[in-house]
Amino acid sequence: MGQEDTMLDDDGSRLDGRRRALLAGVAGVATASTAGCVRRVRSIANRDPSRQVSLEVKTVPADIDSQAAHIARIVTERLTEVGIDASVTPMDEQELLRDVLINKEFDIYVAQHPGYDDPDFLRSLLHSKYIEEPGWQNPFGYSDLDVDELLDVQRRRHGSERHETLAELQETVAQQQPFTVVAFPDDVWGARTDRFEGWNQYGLGRPLGYLALDPVSDDAERVDLLVTDDRLTKNLNPLATEFRNRGTFTGLLYDPLARRYDESLRPWLAEDWEWTHDASDDRPVASVTLREDVTWHDGESLTASDVVFTYRFLADTSLGSDDGPVPAPMFRSRVSLVDNIEQVDSRTVEIAFVPSDPSVAERAFTVPILPERIWESKSSDADVAGIDLGDRTTEAVVWDNPEPVGSGPLQFEEKDAAEQVVFSRFDDHFLHDDSDDERPRFEVGFEELVLQVAPSEPSAVELLETEEADAMASPVSPSIVPRLARSSDINLVVETSRSFYHLGFNVQRPPLGNPRFRRNVARLLDKEHVASEVFDGYAIPAASPLAVTDWEASDLSWDGEDPVLPFFGSDGELDVEAAREAFRQAGYRYDGNTLVNR
Repeated sequence: MGQEDTMLDDDGSRLDGRRRALLAGVAGVATASTAGCVRRVRSIANRDPSRQVSLEVKTVPADIDSQAAHIARIVTERLTEVGIDASVTPMDEQELLRDVLINKEFDIYVAQHPGYDDPDFLRSLLHSKYIEEPGWQNPFGYSDLDVDELLDVQRRRHGSERHETLAELQETVAQQQPFTVVAFPDDVWGARTDRFEGWNQYGLGRPLGYLALDPVSDDAERVDLLVTDDRLTKNLNPLATEFRNRGTFTGLLYDPLARRYDESLRPWLAEDWEWTHDASDDRPVASVTLREDVTWHDGESLTASDVVFTYRFLADTSLGSDDGPVPAPMFRSRVSLVDNIEQVDSRTVEIAFVPSDPSVAERAFTVPILPERIWESKSSDADVAGIDLGDRTTEAVVWDNPEPVGSGPLQFEEKDAAEQVVFSRFDDHFLHDDSDDERPRFEVGFEELVLQVAPSEPSAVELLETEEADAMASPVSPSIVPRLARSSDINLVVETSRSFYHLGFNVQRPPLGNPRFRRNVARLLDKEHVASEVFDGYAIPAASPLAVTDWEASDLSWDGEDPVLPFFGSDGELDVEAAREAFRQAGYRYDGNTLVNR
């Protein structure tokens, strides 16, 4: 769900001992009290006196994401138990994303965040300057000046000082609950090893996972993959918010300047970069040199002009034709690190960054580079019949990009909507240049990669079992894992995801503008029970969006219950009276069993 942006570290994440043991029990696994009080809130919810509190919970249907749907049902049942008029509205995933990320038409939603590569993603997710922007830019409408300052400061700090700032930020957000983190799931894929090996090196949720494959049979010229989400067969625009989630395959079509692997960010399309620094205001500057003789898939040369265009275009897809900038929602957080970019020569650009530490600023190197001659014509206002696209939307973010031209290691061949999409190896890619001693240690070990849409997870497993596919490119739900594990011909590829499940609150709508109300809603959910029962143990309950990283605040680490907002009850059973008393203390009252505004 969400954006197809390479949000996860290409090294993957380690499983904790409890969940590793759980997985080992079904098969051999191939793996890749807060401080202070609630701060003063800057937004005040208008309350309509003497009316029952009513909330709609939006999510996707169970056949799309059974975990999200199950969590939404639990939340709705608990809200009803405490006297709130609550209902669940299942919606098509694209419609949900449009309502949440573009039009802000929701009370509460349940979904997965697309994940992240660095804690700086929290800046676009929570900073008040992004309230009016589409995409994963503050969809909650949340505003707090202290949080804004912490989000700005963490960009400029390094090492232990940044850790301390981020800890304070996490603790503040945990108290105010603009969104409620529920759990980080395990991503589990099934893969055969009779034709290809190396599935577990980087996982199957990122581009490098497919560039690390090694053929082990003579007929290993084509990789056949199964997906249960057909969006990629309909839209290949790397900027389309409602069609993208991780960037796995558009990330193979379009090269960034750098990719993260082996625990660091390394040159990719760039040959190298050199940092300079203005000590007076902490504004780093990088001189970036491109590799020699890089070409687009259609044979045209890729030059520094394309790089300059990409960063300016992502910052303003209207190219100055609108009254103000119309940034692309995708990669907004990363491009916001760039203050200015200039071409030095055909292979060199100079990038000046906003005040930030270079270790944070370098995130901007990971956006996809676009061909100027194709995308510059997509700066006009968008108008799609019958669809509300929100304000100030350009063609760039709604175009379906039917025949994409990138510079990546794979190139587009053909697609059938809702059926399949076919990519082939781009032989002129620098990964195959034996004369380049500095090229990354990856290659495309196959001639074609085919994504076939399976109608359901069980049918995908059947195709895998009957050798009609090599792997499942969509993570499977926990209920499918035992079946995969029982097959001697299928290996499980497992890693901890950074795409956390959460409840999102529209704080612009009463009563959700009241942080005490949001805190009480968060306490209606037993996260430990959800991880065990909804995810069958294949998830980590959490109180922080940074819970599976070294950036997690120590006061928010999980120890059997939420350290800030413990569940009103135990073992999934709600203590209704304790919850109702908390709502009374938050300023609401009961008319019989009905919760009404005071």
